[in-house]
Amino acid sequence: MVTAVEKVRDRLRRAAQALESAGIPYAVAGGNAVAAWVSEVDEAAVRNTQDVDLLIRRGDFERSKLALAAAGFVYRHSSGIDMFLDGPEAKARDAVHILFANERVRADCTQLAPDVDEVKPTSTFRVLDLPALLRMKLTSFRRKDQVHVLDLIEVGLVDASWVPRLPGELGARLQELLDHPDD
Repeated sequence: MVTAVEKVRDRLRRAAQALESAGIPYAVAGGNAVAAWVSEVDEAAVRNTQDVDLLIRRGDFERSKLALAAAGFVYRHSSGIDMFLDGPEAKARDAVHILFANERVRADCTQLAPDVDEVKPTSTFRVLDLPALLRMKLTSFRRKDQVHVLDLIEVGLVDASWVPRLPGELGARLQELLDHPDD
């Protein structure tokens, strides 16, 4: 189990470093972004994730392909998802998934993904800042996104004061999680 977690973290570091070296703006999103924020408050509360989600601008996609290929990643487009497998024999779970800034992540999303300038640099990568990450998680609002928001609530990074700062539907979703965390 430890090896699996280390592989994901190594994949994240290598992908971020490849983009940094190429001068491509990006932001870590998804479960790794949540983990980065939660770890600032309580490392024991960090939930592991199996893949890496990176947000880039569509205009940087071709340059990103080159940078990630040079780091050993193999580009694949499957089921509408742009991803970079961690080597030629890797599975989709062993991948870096690409999300595009200022676009809908899925057709049913009401909000656009944030831009890559809404970030907080860490010692190893650029992570979405907390407001942008929260908006993304509340926009997708799948079960795993809800759990991620609950993790942010549990460690005190997000509370009821965030509700009025969010667009209507997103504020209502956050309030629902605050009111019924165990549902």
